[in-house]
Amino acid sequence: MEEQPKTTDHRTRPTSAAFKQFIAQGWAPRPDTVPDRAEVAPYAAARREAVSKAYPGERLVLPAGGLKVRSNDTDYAFRPHSAFSHLTGLGADREPDSVLVLEPLEGGGHEAVLYFRPRAGRDTQEFYADARYGELWVGVRPSLEEIEAELGITARHLDELSEAVGKDVGTIQVRVLRDADPAVTARVDEVRAQSRTGTADEQSRDQAEQDRTEQDRTAQDQTEADVAADEELATTLSELRLTKDEWEVEQLRQACAATAEGFEAIVRGLRDAVAKGRGERWVEGQFGLLARHAGNGVGYETIAAAGDHACTLHWIRNDGEVRDGDLLLVDAGVEVESLYTADVTRTMPVNGRFSEVQRRVYQAVLDAQEAGMAAVRPGNRFKDVHDAAIRVIAERLGDWGLLPVDVETSLGEDGGHHRRWMVHGTSHHLGIDVHDCAQARREQYLEAELRPGMVLTVEPGLYFKADDHSLPEELRGIGVRIEDDVLVTEDGYENLSAALPRTPDAVEAWMQPLLG
Repeated sequence: MEEQPKTTDHRTRPTSAAFKQFIAQGWAPRPDTVPDRAEVAPYAAARREAVSKAYPGERLVLPAGGLKVRSNDTDYAFRPHSAFSHLTGLGADREPDSVLVLEPLEGGGHEAVLYFRPRAGRDTQEFYADARYGELWVGVRPSLEEIEAELGITARHLDELSEAVGKDVGTIQVRVLRDADPAVTARVDEVRAQSRTGTADEQSRDQAEQDRTEQDRTAQDQTEADVAADEELATTLSELRLTKDEWEVEQLRQACAATAEGFEAIVRGLRDAVAKGRGERWVEGQFGLLARHAGNGVGYETIAAAGDHACTLHWIRNDGEVRDGDLLLVDAGVEVESLYTADVTRTMPVNGRFSEVQRRVYQAVLDAQEAGMAAVRPGNRFKDVHDAAIRVIAERLGDWGLLPVDVETSLGEDGGHHRRWMVHGTSHHLGIDVHDCAQARREQYLEAELRPGMVLTVEPGLYFKADDHSLPEELRGIGVRIEDDVLVTEDGYENLSAALPRTPDAVEAWMQPLLG
């Protein structure tokens, strides 16, 4: 008996001609209206214009990225690359596999072209059989005309991308956002390499053999130059986001407002978190429900850390108990549909009342945060915020007799003893990424002057681990962080997350009615 070939395709799709004819009939006609121009469209156009001026005459290839496998045939929820979203205005889960190309124009400037896969007709196999694009699987996709109306840019079918990327390569420079989509990056690398390779007719075989080593060396140098050019593009796109426009600031305000509601939901559910066991998961779930309902979801993995878990800086396992008498540190943010996210931390007494020692540690962190926020003003450097906050941390630790040296020695270049209990920095930029502008150069980030429109966090903390025997026993197991999102203004700052209380008295007063 002949052995049958193995197959791993377990799907059972109807294929008969009768089915294909039947499924194509009886549908309501498509609406003949087109969407209104998106509110973000003119802001995205201005951002593209800034990029265009930075790279005159060059083709810029900016993919959204594709779906990523979570396990087997199950994908993670799609999120477009941040630079793609910033320059198109597309947020939420739009549009996997699409690519924005800024095509240079003869008279200067660029034409913005979005290559994506529009919806297929109901008489096509894609309509019912394609689990990635099919309307019966993923819902109705926009048409080319609808995308053009919504975003104010040219839209073309994704099938045209490969040829468009390679057009005139060798006469114009092409750059690609390398980390966004491996397949698109590979295509750009391919056409750049082809543009540098002569044909067999252009050189003799002997000459080709003699020059092979030199050609290989030259090709390697050029490949490295291409990668460097791509990395420069990524840096430019990251630095473009350092200062937010008014639309972005409003998105962050909305994210912070929704996040405040999420923290209220957490407090309302604290009694259940204590009673049900595995309370950190309950806390995480309460916030996640609100985030998913009010926005696109959470902007990053929620930290719900009770007791000693609060001393683990990125505690996202969230599988511990929440106990009466503990402090609960929650670091969480709602991401709105545009993908802009809040990033807020509050440390709360589970029973609604700080103990004397908890209050003392909390107040020290609050004093450090106030010092850091006072340093947020135009003309100061980004790193001045950390310097102001960490000085207060060192002073409080010195006052409590925890430092083996004096405060100034600890703050000196050869010291750093105080950093044992706060090893992280105080601030980072915030926006479409929770750690926004991460590819910016140091001189444009840490060393740069603060400018109106920048949005950053201020988040000092103290973390006294339960097994730290350098500490008095009363401090062990206490972790406190307080984090707010601040907008640099013309004369100082605006606290975008000010709706959530920060002083210990205000935190207790806020919690009491919510606890019930």
